[in-house]
Amino acid sequence: MPHVFPVPVLDHAVVNVRDRLDEAAAAYARLGFTLTPRGYHTLGSMNHLAIFGSDYLELIAARPGDAGRPEIMEAPLGLNGLVFATLDAAAAYEALRRQDVAIEPPEQFSRPVEIDGLRRDAAFRTTRLPRAAVAAGRLYFCEHLTRDLVWRDEWRHHANGAVAIARAVIAAADPETLGRLFGRMFGARTVRATDDGCSLILGLSRFDVVTPAALWELFGDAAPDSRGRRDYMAALTFRTVSLDAAETALEAGGIRGVDRIGTSVLVPAAEAFGVTLEFSV
Repeated sequence: MPHVFPVPVLDHAVVNVRDRLDEAAAAYARLGFTLTPRGYHTLGSMNHLAIFGSDYLELIAARPGDAGRPEIMEAPLGLNGLVFATLDAAAAYEALRRQDVAIEPPEQFSRPVEIDGLRRDAAFRTTRLPRAAVAAGRLYFCEHLTRDLVWRDEWRHHANGAVAIARAVIAAADPETLGRLFGRMFGARTVRATDDGCSLILGLSRFDVVTPAALWELFGDAAPDSRGRRDYMAALTFRTVSLDAAETALEAGGIRGVDRIGTSVLVPAAEAFGVTLEFSV
């Protein structure tokens, strides 16, 4: 019987803000995102989300002085997690183990949310690749047990017009290393070679893995500070209903260094807690 690979689908992207969640939430509000109320995970982390049509952006933080979340407090600011959707975290775990992909057993956790004056628990089950397995950042799978508590319409409307995450860009000294890992995870047909590296195709989104030099060609001064890193998650492209709406929201928020190039609007990483943001139609 042929091996059945997990289907690569984007669930969400994670921006690490360490213990500076107040500052990050204010910054992303100025960038034109509508953020959910602050969430407190049973694992000890805190977050705000920007919800889109079928995926979302997460600002993740630890409480000040919390030494129990080194993957947050010891990681650089910026894009530090890319998360795949799954309907069954246990099945994804078993499928990856059969492909000799290093993967940690599923873990379930929750966070309380208040809906129409009632407290409920948004619950999740995740299975993660070990931190040592991917130099660029964290990769894991998320199974939503209470999707109705996450994808709520009142949280899906953003002044910048964002409706989806269209792309994540990863800088890697050797893009083929990550490409081979993606091939083992999802099958070779999901990864295609590019002039500057490779791309993993995820439904209507994609992850582009490029060399640091190619990243500079793409984003120039808007690119994140590499701080000597060879591999790092660098940028997110959002699909927007209107470039004019994106520009208007960014101007209203006082965002500096915004540049409109053809069919995209570029926000420097320095204005978005270490991740380059691109809005495209």
